[in-house]
Amino acid sequence: MKNTAEYRALESRDQDFLFDMLFEAIYVPPGSPEVERSILELPEIKKYAASWGDLKGDRGILLSLEENPAGAVWLRFFRKEEQGYGYVADNIPELSMALLPEYRGQGYGTELLRRLLKDLPQEIQSISLSVDPGNPALHLYKKFGFNICGEWETSITMLFNRSLK
Repeated sequence: MKNTAEYRALESRDQDFLFDMLFEAIYVPPGSPEVERSILELPEIKKYAASWGDLKGDRGILLSLEENPAGAVWLRFFRKEEQGYGYVADNIPELSMALLPEYRGQGYGTELLRRLLKDLPQEIQSISLSVDPGNPALHLYKKFGFNICGEWETSITMLFNRSLK
């Protein structure tokens, strides 16, 4: 980590950047065609960032490097009727995380996740996520104690349980 890094809570004013991060969070395996940005308009994708801060339990951290947004990690609760890709239960928020490509592999993702988990409120005992089996972030999640709780062809659902950490 060479640049001056600043971390702060995600706010509603970060909405546009959060959508940028949502796009970056979509894993495209090497050799696969690029995903169009219009994918963010699909309701099953858009709900991860839309109206940030308006839903109960929205929380996240924004990383800025040299005063420019560079990455984010965030949690959002979903109900069974509108479940996300990593849904486990109504009382377990889903984690999303991304960095701009030029900042990956430099420890910033590790620090974002460390800060998020360190500052979890007591009422959040577990966190879920969905990750592609080929995504390098899978190793980061395992390092932080996320365990596989479900597998499908193109995704793995993982669960972090604070009592097991």
